[in-house]
Amino acid sequence: MSSDWASQKERGTPFALRLILWIAQHLGRGFARLFLHPITLYFLLMAKPQRRASRQYLQRILGRQITLFDIARHIHCFASTILDRVFLLADRSSEFDIKRYKPEEVYRLVDQGQGCLLLGAHLGSFEVLRAPAINERRMPLKILMYPNHNEQISKIFMGLNPEVAQSILPLGEMDTMLRVADAVAEGKAVAMLGDRAIGSEKSVDCCFLGKSAQFPAGPMLLASVLKVPVILFVGLYMGGNRYELYFEKLADKVVIGRKQRDADLQKWVQHYADRLEYYARKAPDNWFNFYDFWNRGG
Repeated sequence: MSSDWASQKERGTPFALRLILWIAQHLGRGFARLFLHPITLYFLLMAKPQRRASRQYLQRILGRQITLFDIARHIHCFASTILDRVFLLADRSSEFDIKRYKPEEVYRLVDQGQGCLLLGAHLGSFEVLRAPAINERRMPLKILMYPNHNEQISKIFMGLNPEVAQSILPLGEMDTMLRVADAVAEGKAVAMLGDRAIGSEKSVDCCFLGKSAQFPAGPMLLASVLKVPVILFVGLYMGGNRYELYFEKLADKVVIGRKQRDADLQKWVQHYADRLEYYARKAPDNWFNFYDFWNRGG
């Protein structure tokens, strides 16, 4: 998989981001959503690489010729989830209709004091898991992430809820893996996204939407070391104020043998890719990898 996503620059200015934030906080979600249409039009016209990536993905998953309206709907869905971060992080999740499917997969582990690895993707909303987990304190949660990607918008959103910032375990630091091990030993859920590789990170070729794509090996290698259950989570945006948050156990324990290491690793990562494809097909507009995911160039 191409790592072009890591080099994509943020669009928008701090002023524009803070203006939308102010409108959302003071004038409400309904009024703020009116701005999603001009924002969608701006990106549709000005973000050529993202528009091309959207067309490539939508044509693959929908199996037909893609119109500008299809791409606009895709961008609008993404913009909707970004706006909703404001309300989710500000402990206003009661304004949303969030249906949770099989949350007991995680709650049971929490009640037993058993740590786990929650594996998500750039599919739908991460905040629909993160913010309620922190605000409701039903799930002790730590998040593994690259803190410097989309740094501008992240800083603005983190200001809404300092506890969210405290929950982050930054990838790439010397003691990160020790902190992850400590977190699961304390019975916490450690969440990360598993669909983007960066730089020289080890990756695995998997079939995704009918074509080979590279997925990072790191999450499954980490799971094999931690020896904890792995649970897929996906927060799909279904329009309006509706979200569907799915939990699905991928493994009680990921085992990667020494002799068949590559085969075992490929099996587990492909399993993740297969389930990711299943949920992508449930809500195609929720796929938010706006770059050449299949590394086709151009």
